[in-house]
Amino acid sequence: MNEEFLHYVWQYQLLSIKNLQTTNKESLVVVKPGIHNLNSGPDFLNSEIIIENQYWVGNVEIHLHASDWYQHHHETDKNYDATILHVVWFNDVAIFMKNNLPIPVLVLQDCILSSALNNYRNLFTTESRWILCEKEINNIDSFILNNWKERLFFERLERKSDQINTLLMRETHNFEAVLFQLLAKNFGLKINQEAFLRLAQSIDFSIIQKVSFNQHQFSALLFGQAGFLEQSIEDEYYLTLKKEYNYLKHKYQLEPISSNLFSFFRMRPNNFPTIRIAQLVSLYNVQQNLFSKIMEIDTVEDFYTTFSTSVPLFWKTHYSFESNSKLSSKKLTKSFIDLLIINTIIPIKFLYQKSKGAVDEDFFLTLLQKIKPEKNNIISKFSALNMVVKNAFDTQALLELKNNYCTPKRCLACAIGLKVLER
Repeated sequence: MNEEFLHYVWQYQLLSIKNLQTTNKESLVVVKPGIHNLNSGPDFLNSEIIIENQYWVGNVEIHLHASDWYQHHHETDKNYDATILHVVWFNDVAIFMKNNLPIPVLVLQDCILSSALNNYRNLFTTESRWILCEKEINNIDSFILNNWKERLFFERLERKSDQINTLLMRETHNFEAVLFQLLAKNFGLKINQEAFLRLAQSIDFSIIQKVSFNQHQFSALLFGQAGFLEQSIEDEYYLTLKKEYNYLKHKYQLEPISSNLFSFFRMRPNNFPTIRIAQLVSLYNVQQNLFSKIMEIDTVEDFYTTFSTSVPLFWKTHYSFESNSKLSSKKLTKSFIDLLIINTIIPIKFLYQKSKGAVDEDFFLTLLQKIKPEKNNIISKFSALNMVVKNAFDTQALLELKNNYCTPKRCLACAIGLKVLER
């Protein structure tokens, strides 16, 4: 039993007894259960009840044990002075207000609907399942499911934008600078994302703006700051980059990070940090004022065109400064650009629109519905449960569902969980 379930029972009045009584045998009628308070303070605000023909308006506090009132120090908190009813599962101690009068108590286990309790126990006592509702999730009405997925997507987007906002404050609201950092981070993929973010943050963006027009200088700047120009390699291109970086390092008083932060282990050559840095160089060399451009783009095809840039000439025949490769453009693939759209472009564009007070929700939904679904273990398992996975909107919503509702067992805050419990 948990307190969240008691909130659910009280909110929806899943009670089997019409003639309720307090622990003092006083008649109790619930006129309005109140507004569920998700912030600090009593659990339900502006509740309306009748006790022994006396009409009361105030707050209701809910606990698993009555003694939790003292455990949480509510007796010293003035926010609880207007409590008119204490709803508990175990009434293990009497609770008194500051005037020394006892708070009326309702014990829920004496009056809860057996069907609600059975559904709760059936749902929460299935530890072996990947998600608790895996046997019921396909029976949820499509209208409810689709509305819930839309809310899940925007919850995920809000959280991502909050994280971006932290970077934005650090960069004094310079969206161009934050975009560069986010793109760099996501160019590093999961394994190297922190190293790429550190690389981007090790250079003031004003320097990026000055240098990115010159592909050779920009290459020297990023590879040098990443620590890849510290070796003794007898290659003409390498030596010219090293010489250029030493000039830039002195001019801008730069301090490189260590190349040891970057991992090449068990990675496909096209995902090597060296190739990803070369692609980042090319993107910013070709696409000046990139943030302004992506704010204007409104189709996935235009995003593909904008991000479809080739690497500098040297990297068309190399994977590292010492390893050759067959001649290839090593352009960003559509699948990689999809990840950039999902994890960088959409969140920062959403945050920018919020800052302007006009969020175009349909734009984000339409854009994601035109992008192929992501592939990972979570999505594979949802697919195995016969969940519909048509596009990136579906995958983003399902990732939010699994990570922030299923795993922490927040079924009582989930539209799917509530429907399962209703049965």
